[in-house]
Amino acid sequence: MTTSQQLEITFSSGRSGTGPATWGQQAIWDAVGRLSPADAPRYNITTAAPLDPGLPVPVVLDALTGLLHLHDSLHTRLHPDGEGRLRQTVDPDGRLPVHTRHGDGDSAELARTGAAFHDELAALPFDCTTQWPVRVGLVVAGDLVRHISLVLSHTALDGAGMGRLVTDLTELSLGASAAAIRARRPAQQPLEEAAFQQSERGRRRDANARAHVLRKLRSGPPRLFPAARHDEPQPFPNAVLSSPALLRAVELVAAGHRASTSSVLLAATAVMTARLAGSSDAVLQVIVNNRFLPGLTAAVSVVAGDGLLHLPDADGEFAAVVRRTHAASIATYRHAYYDKRLLDEEIARLTAEHGPLADRSCIFNDTRDLVPPSPGEPATPSPGDAAGTASGDPLDPARTTLSWPKEFEPRPGLTYALDALQAPDALQLAMTADGSVLPRPRMERFLYGIEELVVTEARALATSTAAPAATTTPDTPTTTPTTTTPTAAQATPGS
Repeated sequence: MTTSQQLEITFSSGRSGTGPATWGQQAIWDAVGRLSPADAPRYNITTAAPLDPGLPVPVVLDALTGLLHLHDSLHTRLHPDGEGRLRQTVDPDGRLPVHTRHGDGDSAELARTGAAFHDELAALPFDCTTQWPVRVGLVVAGDLVRHISLVLSHTALDGAGMGRLVTDLTELSLGASAAAIRARRPAQQPLEEAAFQQSERGRRRDANARAHVLRKLRSGPPRLFPAARHDEPQPFPNAVLSSPALLRAVELVAAGHRASTSSVLLAATAVMTARLAGSSDAVLQVIVNNRFLPGLTAAVSVVAGDGLLHLPDADGEFAAVVRRTHAASIATYRHAYYDKRLLDEEIARLTAEHGPLADRSCIFNDTRDLVPPSPGEPATPSPGDAAGTASGDPLDPARTTLSWPKEFEPRPGLTYALDALQAPDALQLAMTADGSVLPRPRMERFLYGIEELVVTEARALATSTAAPAATTTPDTPTTTPTTTTPTAAQATPGS
């Protein structure tokens, strides 16, 4: 039996102010505003976790209060000005409802109660003009919180921001103070970020980034796939490939070609896009987390942006495509922080004057490791770990599965969106596509094709490095490839 109750956190003495919205806040506000009210909650950023053996309710409420003091985005409201632009108001005080459900039973039963409660909270939209953009749900048994849900409006943060929020909440729950966390991980607040964006330096960065994107748009093909056919709009199917073999193979290929694992997945996505489109080019919108920029590493706000990758000759030999993708992606990551409204205006003007620009309907988003694993979650096996398959071969795709968990409302202008996800013992690829352009059999071919490309290349690299070792002489030393992790200069993808 479960009963519901609403608690409340009283927040006071917080930072306050008002000013222009950030580029990220404005971009998400515009995107959500184009959706129907029923579809808007799919933009919410959410996370949930069981707490075993649990934490006292006062400890959790105090930790949540500390979060409000750490991150202004959690007590910020948004409102349009008279000129159609968005402004943000940071409230110095207020009350945050905490939705509570009392449950009983064992840990498994409480986890099921928490999961159902989380789904209810996540399915509700936000009114960010009158509400703070955060919703908290607790499942309480006795005097202990046994499950916690966090649901936030996407105008408050992005996926990487949620990862930092979870880290901070964990430390606060374990007794750290907000002041100590702030001193250890200083982060720019949204009003400070907006001030930079309005500065001369910020405007130069914006102009340079938009100029780069427009150059790529002028060089790519205006259409990759045939136009969508929608006599009556149909839901977009969602497929999830779960592959232990890909988890290991992507690390081996990255090491072998001195690229990032994101570049390897991006290259395989580009190859499959070109193959299925019957084109030699691939054009992908790449979600970039932008956390490499000064002051934004630990930011809990909307920082991620859309980069554009145009890759000619994407139908070439895969090893070469990986190397070219890695080089090209660095420029993509560097030029994904800009005012999207201004870019959209420029695209509309250039389209009217010169005709369609490059196809922007294919989206790649590497979301791995954005949210830290829950306590007790198994660690991801290393690439060299040979356990896990009947054959003992870590590159054996025998355990790969493909599922079709849900369907989404149609999204105009989208051919497909591909997310890379991290599971405890597999790499997952979640693909949502317009079924009139990419029917389910072609989606299946796309996902299995990515796995095949990466696994085949990993096997080839293993063979080529093993062969010289058998005939090594003192005059011909062997070397072991090392993985190159993207640096701050190279940046890292993800929302």
